[in-house]
Amino acid sequence: MNNNLLKKYVTVLACLLIVLGGVSCTDYLDRAPESIINENEVFKNFTNFQGFTEEMYMLIPDIAKHTWCSSFNWGDDEHQYDGEGRYFNYHIDRGNFRWYLGPNDDGSRECFLYRNNWSPRSDRMAKDIWNSAWYSIRKCNLGIAAVEEKGLLVDATEEESNMILGQLYFFRGFWHFQLMQYWGPMPYIDRDLGGEKLDLPRPTYHECAQKAGDDFRKAADLLPVNWDDTGPGRRTMGNNELRANKIWALAYLGKNYLWAGSPLMTHGPSGSPDAYDATFCQKAAAAFAEIIDLVERGQTQYSLVAFENYSTLFYTFKDGWRIPGSTEAIVRGPSFENNSRWRQSESYHPGAELGGGADPQRLFPAANYVNFFGMKNGLPTDDNASGFDRTHPWKDRDPRFYTNFIFDGVQVVSTKLDDDKGALWTYANLYSGGSYRNAVYGNPCETGYMLRKFVTPGCNGWDKDADNYANAFMIMLTWVRLADVYLMYAESAAQGYQSPAGKDSRIALTAVDAINKIRDRAGAGRVDGKFTGSLAAFMPEVRRERAVELAFEGHRFNDLRRWLLFDKAPYNVKTSQEFDRVTFDADNPEENQVANFREAPIPNTERKFESKHYWLPINTKDVNLYEGFSQNQGW
Repeated sequence: MNNNLLKKYVTVLACLLIVLGGVSCTDYLDRAPESIINENEVFKNFTNFQGFTEEMYMLIPDIAKHTWCSSFNWGDDEHQYDGEGRYFNYHIDRGNFRWYLGPNDDGSRECFLYRNNWSPRSDRMAKDIWNSAWYSIRKCNLGIAAVEEKGLLVDATEEESNMILGQLYFFRGFWHFQLMQYWGPMPYIDRDLGGEKLDLPRPTYHECAQKAGDDFRKAADLLPVNWDDTGPGRRTMGNNELRANKIWALAYLGKNYLWAGSPLMTHGPSGSPDAYDATFCQKAAAAFAEIIDLVERGQTQYSLVAFENYSTLFYTFKDGWRIPGSTEAIVRGPSFENNSRWRQSESYHPGAELGGGADPQRLFPAANYVNFFGMKNGLPTDDNASGFDRTHPWKDRDPRFYTNFIFDGVQVVSTKLDDDKGALWTYANLYSGGSYRNAVYGNPCETGYMLRKFVTPGCNGWDKDADNYANAFMIMLTWVRLADVYLMYAESAAQGYQSPAGKDSRIALTAVDAINKIRDRAGAGRVDGKFTGSLAAFMPEVRRERAVELAFEGHRFNDLRRWLLFDKAPYNVKTSQEFDRVTFDADNPEENQVANFREAPIPNTERKFESKHYWLPINTKDVNLYEGFSQNQGW
């Protein structure tokens, strides 16, 4: 479909597509008949229909770049030093979950959940979850009806028809799932409502999840593994990696069922973190096993990235604008802007001089979260046999510790600086009273750690090259990557079959094996036998492994909520680590010795949450659309 035709169609479609979205169609009712695009033309063949379908990819927010500062890690993982209170990170710590809706519930805040200036043609900063979901769901229903009820796709092969329908079923499930994981169960809209009166009560989470599961299963059965291997896909050979395929659908089929089986979704905020629904977890394990079986038999384009190329999963630099993710990224949306320099990477630097920007918003890994990164032998740091030494706290850690964090003594600036600046900035002076932690030199690092995961070498005010650093550096988050599939399989197989040795019958991999698969890639020690004797002993290692492997990728907020740990110690406080530097080895900072190593809560970050905080509040104007569409409890 050409751009002009698409623009005309979208204008007309906007009148039809808003269910619960609050957009009026008054402006479209008086349009001349000749301006209305004939649905027979829109849906008649694969090319036109795919043009209609392609818009739904553009509705997916680019969460890493949706605003001026990174704001997507809302769990116990990241602390925001903030002079303005401008981003959601800061307000979640203080229980102000209505902040994202704006002062008048108008969605005026900079947050990818809800934006008042949303439109299907909006820029990256106006994309959101709530409005994109309802718009896309309506569009899916129109498309499905066009094929299955009206028979309008008349000029297409069976393969082309299946690929169109598969995408539509995928997106209908995908957007319902996004709504459910943030706001709880929603009316599952699986038909074109037309002009009928809205009277759709909110069902249970499990009822919604079952319908989403049905859609994802249909999508998986209709879509190919790789578009490049199909007739329609060969027309866009090499440019299909961001289009929904069988593996996308299976990944969300499993994720949807695992979320449905999780404690929050099974028993509500008053339930127990140990209370899963085994039936839903078995269904999840089956979906993930289907992916793993295909991957490990070499039947897909996906594989785990070698650890030496780990950073390519998260950012690319001087790589011809190629988006991050490599062979491990399964579900990705479009990247709406290439430049990730000061909007993202510089969010993680203390001081305007080091980061090259004066924005007071600065993000730092919370020390309590750093503690999840155990030792190279695979044991957690608080295990007596781990070998953790408080006088050498960065020695012999899990290799992912070094890819995720800048700690005291790590060289940050490679350019030779004059004596004064060199002493202040060349090395990360993160010891108590050091320049990186001192407000005199800018916005202080209050936790004792800085993030390395999204910060390429040279990302600072002295090393950067204007052309390469500013314009050739791209951060992107993957919605689901292959390592996540293995970890979700581990959790669902363990809970579904009530054992660390639990497994789906189609593959040999057990829950423990799946965790070890990811640890082996990183060179970290395998799960110790002391954690494999019971489900109760194993689950903390499952949760810890998710915290380590998926750190700072936007998963933690939803994980803590679904596990019913969001309001419980130690997950409801953020800490700093204080210490004095004793020795300094510029070439081997992990060998540096410290004294007086201690940990303390950061003031004003202990979260005093209530049960209502497990679901986000819904915009008041949406709740008031019709009787029966209720606000989440407590809001």
